[in-house]
Amino acid sequence: MKKFISGVMALCLLALNAVPVLAVSISDVSANYWASKEINSVVTDNIMTLSSNRFNPEGNMTRVEFVNALLKVLSNDNLNVSITNKFSDVSKANPNYDNILRSQQLGLVYGYPNGTFQPNRTVLRAEAQSVVSHITKDMDADKAVLDQFKDADEIPAWALGVYAKTINYGIYVNYPDSRELRPNDNLSRAEAAVLLARLKEKLDLVKAQYIGVTRVEHLNVKRNAPNNEVTVNNIQSIVAEGNVLVVSFEDKFKSEEHQPGDIVTFFAQEDICTEEGSLVIPAGTKFVATICDIKSEIWFNKNARVYPQLTKIILPDGRQMAFNAKPFSKDYSLKEGPWMTAGKLLAYTASGAVIGGGIGTGVAFIPDPQKIGTGIAIGAPVGAAVGLITGLVTPGLKYHAKAGEDIYVILLDDATIAK
Repeated sequence: MKKFISGVMALCLLALNAVPVLAVSISDVSANYWASKEINSVVTDNIMTLSSNRFNPEGNMTRVEFVNALLKVLSNDNLNVSITNKFSDVSKANPNYDNILRSQQLGLVYGYPNGTFQPNRTVLRAEAQSVVSHITKDMDADKAVLDQFKDADEIPAWALGVYAKTINYGIYVNYPDSRELRPNDNLSRAEAAVLLARLKEKLDLVKAQYIGVTRVEHLNVKRNAPNNEVTVNNIQSIVAEGNVLVVSFEDKFKSEEHQPGDIVTFFAQEDICTEEGSLVIPAGTKFVATICDIKSEIWFNKNARVYPQLTKIILPDGRQMAFNAKPFSKDYSLKEGPWMTAGKLLAYTASGAVIGGGIGTGVAFIPDPQKIGTGIAIGAPVGAAVGLITGLVTPGLKYHAKAGEDIYVILLDDATIAK
């Protein structure tokens, strides 16, 4: 019954998902534009915005635009402002007033010594790299990495370490000539999109103090799960030990065809999200398990048991992460449930009744054909009882699962899922 209901629900979900999803439409960025992928990414994530459906990729990036986008990447665009305004050229009437103060408070893009911020001034490429270097984790970068670039001698002395670090981290722009950095050129909006997209992909390299506030959210997969808390920020989700998740067999499984040490793969059929709406594990993620033990079915109707241990997950983009979980049952095993066992006993009982009725019919018919009914009445219940007893003392069921069949698993350690 559970499998039937699951199938009906799956069909309903397919119907809901049949609604077409519209892609971002940007009139001045063609599909083959060099930064099309990154521009679409930052627009989709609302890191950078359009104006009349235009991105203006060749336009210059201003300081305030860079601040606004950077705060979005770092999930700090709602940070409570706790400093006073000291900029003579920024008033409360400025629509970016709060973000400029947030930037100053966090130490992202600073103002100038003369007390101004100059929000509409163009950002230089070297200045943008300096911000990236400032907020990422410290490293002793070898400046020899700069020797590969034809214009290395154009890098200002103060930015040599900046470029060495950001190049080592892979968060920089070198277009259109891959051997040129052009540090003193204005940063275009397309170049900013590339830089911000790369930064977002590597948020694990950002120092903790620049990342938005971590929050606790909740999964609601099983009511009796020992835990349901998930710690979420824009770098990762930490699913606490004791959470219960639903995973599905990738292929059909038969316990008699496997042995300890075999690898079994499960997958997430749908996005696993918190009640608050944060994506924790995307649909299509694979869960790799090792079979630790298999106990065969034995007499007196004891079902076979399979003991898998999930050891890692593989996200749809190929990233692999540690994951320690086992089936959510008293002994961490997979076995056929009571309904399947009851079905087996019913089958034994029914077949016993048929056989008993047949025997009773034959026994009654030979001496007196008119006593067929009596023979059935006596033979059927006797046969059913014998069938039931036989079913109870025979070996139990093997464990079988269909491809796509769901199981519940419980986390034995915290699981960190990077975004």
